[in-house]
Amino acid sequence: MIYMVVLLLAISAHEAGHAWMSYKFGDDTAYLLGRVTLNPVSHTDPIGTLLLPIMNFIIGAAGGRPFLLGWGKPTPVNPLRWRQKDLANVMVSIAGILANLLLALITFIVIKVLLIMGYFHTVSDGLQEPVALLLDRMLSMNISLAVFNLLPFPPLDGSKVLATILPDSMQPALAILEQYGFIILLVLVWTGFFGVIINPILNVVYSLL
Repeated sequence: MIYMVVLLLAISAHEAGHAWMSYKFGDDTAYLLGRVTLNPVSHTDPIGTLLLPIMNFIIGAAGGRPFLLGWGKPTPVNPLRWRQKDLANVMVSIAGILANLLLALITFIVIKVLLIMGYFHTVSDGLQEPVALLLDRMLSMNISLAVFNLLPFPPLDGSKVLATILPDSMQPALAILEQYGFIILLVLVWTGFFGVIINPILNVVYSLL
């Protein structure tokens, strides 16, 4: 249950970040559709936000290896309405990542303050465990989503930034990569490659606590 709540909030913040940044650059498409909000209903994808997390829960409960993959309903944008199109494309692409990092930073500060105050040593175990678990999942989930979306594979945000900064001569290669990007992502997640990247980062963050 806590995992689902945290996932919905993290994905909602991510998609709302895209919508808000696109609006700031002159495109009100997502804004008029009510996507500049943290309300999960506006960003929930039936497969990426509901079905896959439920499958993960079932697989994990059965002792299997869950595949940590999920997504929200794509945020609609109209690049033709953007001012400073190249800058807008980069900023709108990374806005979701920045939103997750902001949530991670806020959660980190809350945990740090509570630790200094001795909160987790003074409350009853019944209250301490869900609160600690919620904060822990909030921190790790948002950092993981931010790092994951930086990977330069379509349809992740990192690929859109890469497409903007690379010369036109590289566009055909990116088009080929886009055809197989999702398959590549599935392989990287399933083989544990992403864990090799994110685990050292999470270790550093938790060492600072």
